[in-house]
Amino acid sequence: MRLSLMSAALLALGLSGCSGLLAPAYQRPLAPVPASWPAGAAYETPRQGADAAATGWRDFIVDARLRQLVDIALANNRDLRIAALNIEKARAQYGIADSALLPSISGTLAGSQTETAQLLTNPGQPRIMHSYSAGVGFSGYELDFFGRVQNLKNQVLEQYLQTEEARNAAQTALIAEVAGAYLTLAADQENLRLAQSTQDSQQHSFDLIQRRFQLGIGSQLDLSQAESSVDAARVELASYTGQVAQDQNALTLLLGAPLPASLAPQTPLESAQVFKDIPAGLSSEVLTQRPDIRAAEHVLKADNASIGAARAAFFPSITLNAAVGSSSLQLHNLFSAGSGTWSFVPQLNLPIFNGGLLSAQLDVAKRTRDIDVAQYEKTIQSAFREVADALALRGTVGQQLQAQQALTAANALSYRLANARYQQGVDGYLNVLDAQRALYGAQQKLISVKLAQQNSLVTLYKALGGGVQATSTQPVSE
Repeated sequence: MRLSLMSAALLALGLSGCSGLLAPAYQRPLAPVPASWPAGAAYETPRQGADAAATGWRDFIVDARLRQLVDIALANNRDLRIAALNIEKARAQYGIADSALLPSISGTLAGSQTETAQLLTNPGQPRIMHSYSAGVGFSGYELDFFGRVQNLKNQVLEQYLQTEEARNAAQTALIAEVAGAYLTLAADQENLRLAQSTQDSQQHSFDLIQRRFQLGIGSQLDLSQAESSVDAARVELASYTGQVAQDQNALTLLLGAPLPASLAPQTPLESAQVFKDIPAGLSSEVLTQRPDIRAAEHVLKADNASIGAARAAFFPSITLNAAVGSSSLQLHNLFSAGSGTWSFVPQLNLPIFNGGLLSAQLDVAKRTRDIDVAQYEKTIQSAFREVADALALRGTVGQQLQAQQALTAANALSYRLANARYQQGVDGYLNVLDAQRALYGAQQKLISVKLAQQNSLVTLYKALGGGVQATSTQPVSE
């Protein structure tokens, strides 16, 4: 009989594996963006080259200091650590869902003693009764004929894979943020040096004008104007001193560890080679390699599995309870001949009336999928815009840089001429101040344009899905 019971249980288990799934077949939604990148005066000509997603960040980042900072951030950043722990949590949740496909078999060993009231005990009958039992079995095991349990497992699997891609997306974002913070710190260090140089120059001019005034060959107006320029330079110097400290704090937060002094930017932005140039390619199809878009796809696949589970709930379900064991009134006879017991309790559950609950649950699953499809399409559109914006900036930033360099040179010449005319007594000091302010503004703008040029490379690399791998899987062009 025990063999018959176990055979029936194994047969049921085998039949449950023959069930079909009711989930809709997954089809990737069409990308609601053009097949090629924008073209026009603002954009550089599309060109083929190394695939950004296959280009490791160690190959993309040329600056040795920045590479070391990225290593520190990947090891210590708390947001990335949380994303990694979410993967472990999702893996454990998948293990829970996977276990539902197999019966949970457990063994029991029990003993009991019961005392009956004396008034209820017949003469000669013992008042204390002993009983012992041992058994092995399972309960509440569902035969998955229509794939409800399998679909729930698939849903959790896709959620697990989604967390892996979310972690990859967090890594690409972190690398881009560390690079951006590094560049911003370098730019503000240049601004600080410029402010210090300007303050020194203004202080020198003020000292000369003060001596001229004391000798009676300078005016009070010139002295006041020179003093105001010194005070303005001191304001700028204090402002950028604080800004550099804030940039260091921001970079420290991203690193998740103190910023080593030896890894701070040392080279001006214009003369530093920080990144390799990665072309965007010819087709927007490369966007599907971005981890955030792959994560959105796993969400859609999980939605399909949820729909399959909701559909399976409309069909009958069968649960099994089975056990084999021994029972005896004496412990030493627990496994003797004649002590064997068994039970086999199949149960058929047929949904008849539930007030529209199952239909509502299926509608919720379908509408959730529709919402996530819209979210997926929006993610692709946002990614397309990020690449397009980066290409537009790259297509024009070179011209901006050349024009700004020319403007800065022209303002420097104007300042020298204005200062010479003042020294010769041709013009007042106000013209010198105006020329100095224009030069200082042009120099600040030049630093800003150089920062934008470097940031455009980082933005494009991230927008194309780069940063997941440390090393390249294909040759990187120089």
